[in-house]
Amino acid sequence: MEYVAVILPSLVVGLIFWFAMKAIFNADKAERQAEARAQAEADSLPAQPVLPADRPRPDSK
Repeated sequence: MEYVAVILPSLVVGLIFWFAMKAIFNADKAERQAEARAQAEADSLPAQPVLPADRPRPDSK
């Protein structure tokens, strides 16, 4: 029983670390997927010129 009392704290800390790292990697994976979707959507849209805010658009009168 002494062996369990000695090894248990290390196991618990190891499990907490494993769950924390798993959560971090899953969040990173989800963020990379969302970034890739946003980039693909931005690449599929036609490019529009950026006009300064103080200049009127050429097509408006």
